[in-house]
Amino acid sequence: MMSESGRKQTPLAFPGIKSRGAKVQPLRFTGDDAALVIALKQNHPGAMEALYDRYAPLVQRMLLRVMGVDHNLSDMLQEVFIEAFSNIRSIKNGSRLQAWITSIAIFTARGRIRRRSRRRVFWVADAGDVPDIPTAGCDPEEREALYAAYRVLDTMPSDERIAFSLRFIEGMELEEAAAVCRVSLSTIKRRLTRAQGRFVAIAKRQPQLSSWIVEGDRWNVE
Repeated sequence: MMSESGRKQTPLAFPGIKSRGAKVQPLRFTGDDAALVIALKQNHPGAMEALYDRYAPLVQRMLLRVMGVDHNLSDMLQEVFIEAFSNIRSIKNGSRLQAWITSIAIFTARGRIRRRSRRRVFWVADAGDVPDIPTAGCDPEEREALYAAYRVLDTMPSDERIAFSLRFIEGMELEEAAAVCRVSLSTIKRRLTRAQGRFVAIAKRQPQLSSWIVEGDRWNVE
């Protein structure tokens, strides 16, 4: 383009837009969670990818902690983000994005557990026939104990199983567990007390778990 003075003028440059003939680079989002929520609500072209990149590892870990062995974890991961993208306008405080999407993951897992429970009274999984639970650093004894623990969890009511998994497997603080389960602190404590009793009673009869159960030691609800 020529200016009035006859000199060649450099085209205006816009982020993510190249001049004709050059490859267009996708817009990428950078910013904290509050800014990301605003960007998602405004349909920023890089916001959805940013949300997935930022929180997919966390969501996947939460699903794994709660579900254990499940062939549908990848489908559940997609379900969580589809719901998140569809309901992003419901979140009022962007700084709570992590807790919000974790809660979606927990309720997605809850629905899956309940559907699975209706199909069978007791599910026994052979560790050789199911996808591996990541057990980096685990020796064979610990690995068998982990599979046995999830077999016990599979006999428990969904809300108790989730509370137990969040507190004793993921290591969440009580307040955080209550928040992502959308219940009061007293309710999460009651669920944990019941879950602990059920788990210990069954686990004591399991050869792979009996030596791991020490009452009053690792199973602290408070």
